[in-house]
Amino acid sequence: MEWLTVLPPAVALIVAVWTRNVFWSLGLAIWLSETLIAAFNPAMGALGSIDRAVSVFGSTGNTRILLFCLIIGALIAYMQRSGGIAAMVEKLHKTGLASTPRRASLVTAIAGVIIFVETNVSLLASGVLGRPLFDRLKVSRARLAYIIDSTCAPVCVLVLLNGWGAYLLSLMMANGVDAPVPVLFQTVALNFYAWLTLAGVFVTIMLNRTFGAMATADANWAPPLGLAEGIPDNDLNETPSRAIYMGVPMLILVGGALGFMFWTGGGDITQGSGSQSILWAVVLATAAAFIFLAMTRRAEGEMVNIGFQGMGDLLPAVTVIFLALVLGDSLRALGTGDFIAGIAASIPAPWTIPAILFVAASVTSFTTGTSWGTYGILVPIAIPLALGAGVPLPLVMAAVIGGGVFGDHCSPISDTTIIASLAAGCDHIEHVKTQLPYALVAGGAATGLYLISGLLG
Repeated sequence: MEWLTVLPPAVALIVAVWTRNVFWSLGLAIWLSETLIAAFNPAMGALGSIDRAVSVFGSTGNTRILLFCLIIGALIAYMQRSGGIAAMVEKLHKTGLASTPRRASLVTAIAGVIIFVETNVSLLASGVLGRPLFDRLKVSRARLAYIIDSTCAPVCVLVLLNGWGAYLLSLMMANGVDAPVPVLFQTVALNFYAWLTLAGVFVTIMLNRTFGAMATADANWAPPLGLAEGIPDNDLNETPSRAIYMGVPMLILVGGALGFMFWTGGGDITQGSGSQSILWAVVLATAAAFIFLAMTRRAEGEMVNIGFQGMGDLLPAVTVIFLALVLGDSLRALGTGDFIAGIAASIPAPWTIPAILFVAASVTSFTTGTSWGTYGILVPIAIPLALGAGVPLPLVMAAVIGGGVFGDHCSPISDTTIIASLAAGCDHIEHVKTQLPYALVAGGAATGLYLISGLLG
């Protein structure tokens, strides 16, 4: 009956696409997962769902994620009301750096590449920058969400001077790899999915062409009106003031996150706490934006209310992230990832192992919505498989890492995908539907390359 462990994430995906309501899909999947854990008792499954939701706050990392997603709403509201966002957009257009769809897309993608230390920082910073640029040039929010999501997540596993690298090193050391650092850095060249995904982004930008659901979204562009993810859509309604009213808070957000990661890591940025650093940084950035708004005298007597309104705008998105975290914890307790990983381990032909592990990691991360959870499940299986079958360890590790990124940046229940939708101000299900064809093309090509690499040894 182990196959039943894949039922909750399957139901979540089907209901999300069918109803376009991610709240119902996640809630139903949580209840179903907890019902299976409670030996098919639906009443105990409902009670277990409540307890599982409460347990999410037992993790300081989860709590920080939820807090900074709320606070970022206040930050955006203050920058918008001060006229800083409008001024920054106007400045970029006057300099010609973002005067066309191609240039605006390139600026946004480069921002995602440069800010490689923490995925959520990169998503939020590049999304907030790109959103008004895309609106002004009448380019769809779906394309913006695709660009930032398909840039930020792959870059984090190619640079590796971040928490991702530290986590993977710890997993390899814990599973008997004597020299994990050389192995980890050899995975960079072999991470076919990450490279293909990045290449797809920049090819799309340079050609200024899209296909599938993305092309439909571009063709049906309309001024955004109160999107589900809740980011205010009236950035350009305010009279432009000074670009530094946006620039300084964004520099504090990015620079503060990097600096705090260096500090919390005791001088080693790869050992720093990403969730703690981004929370501290967003609080400081919001304080700076608050001061700038006060200086403009545009919101006297309304300062606090503006902040709460901004946070309220993001409450639906934060609720989705919360439900995704609850489901992820429940699926780990149910053993969904272990079942999928076990299927991969039962394949006899050694040369197919890299491709099979890539597909297994992709399916696991897509159905559970977590890359790090996928690594925790599959790395202990991949290492002995590689050593026992004589398959190069860097190739196998690269396959697992790339497969984890696949689900991390395109699963509808992944917090990274949700935050990308939030940062771009794009409807979440639309983002998943428009990005998935690009991810599947890259995933199919990567699978073929891992088969060829397995044959070549």
